[in-house]
Amino acid sequence: MNRRSYLLTDEIKRLLPLPLTTALKGLFALAVFLVVSLWLSGTGTNAGAFDLARILVPDSARHLMWSDDSMEHDSAEELFGQNQADLVAALYGNSFSSVYQKTNIALLVPSVAKNIVPSISHLSDKITREQLDALALDSRLLDSLQNQKLVANFYSNKYKVEQTKIEEYISNAVLIGKEVKIDPLLILAVMSIESNFNTHSKSPAGAEGLMQVNTLVHLDKYALYGGPSEAIRPEVNIRIGAYILKYLVATTGSLKKGLIHYVGAGNSGNDGGYADKVLVERQNLITLLQNTNSRANLVRPSQKGA
Repeated sequence: MNRRSYLLTDEIKRLLPLPLTTALKGLFALAVFLVVSLWLSGTGTNAGAFDLARILVPDSARHLMWSDDSMEHDSAEELFGQNQADLVAALYGNSFSSVYQKTNIALLVPSVAKNIVPSISHLSDKITREQLDALALDSRLLDSLQNQKLVANFYSNKYKVEQTKIEEYISNAVLIGKEVKIDPLLILAVMSIESNFNTHSKSPAGAEGLMQVNTLVHLDKYALYGGPSEAIRPEVNIRIGAYILKYLVATTGSLKKGLIHYVGAGNSGNDGGYADKVLVERQNLITLLQNTNSRANLVRPSQKGA
């Protein structure tokens, strides 16, 4: 190669690096932005780029960023600041504030109302009260902390589950029952029969968590909360299960038929007695609360002549 050729090659080498470096920097910045965005959104689908984001930055880190039960705030703006609140709104929409806003609902564990988790009301509100069997509607029996405590004691003794855990599950059931607009006692009865209040319960068919929601069948709903790995989280599992139950009760026309479909026996009609077990369990809770309250009224001293 002659001297002129060498000079030409050196000139090309001198000119190329600048635009190439700029282009590579731009591509790298774009890749980082996409990965971080996917990580923050948490809407894993077990496929493609979402998996890459979840591998590079674990879910546990995202949860630490999004949750802090020790904080006492009433809005996304107070929790994150306005800029971060805008990010939350972009990722979760208005469904975030509908769960996180200040509420007058009495809860044994008030911190469950502070869990940063999207509401499922955008789906459940499409089902009107008139479409539901009246038996599925809120009995209001768990509106009082006293009744919640009675149920917590009952289940803690029955299943030998730590009292604080049971109280957390009951608080979630009450809160989500109000959100989805079905009876919290019904939600608790389903949890009792389905999982014995074991968050890690999993069936061979793929049903997981407290309400044994099938993660494969309902992948689209779990995607709202970060994917199937979130099935063990009470606030996620109960929320999805409660909505599915409401939907099935509305579409089948009765609470019992809805329960038969919930357990996956809609086609055969043979649920092995599942629906009756849930209904009996719910009735047992109602009887427990009514009897206890009746006894309390009997022993209460008369106020006459006071």
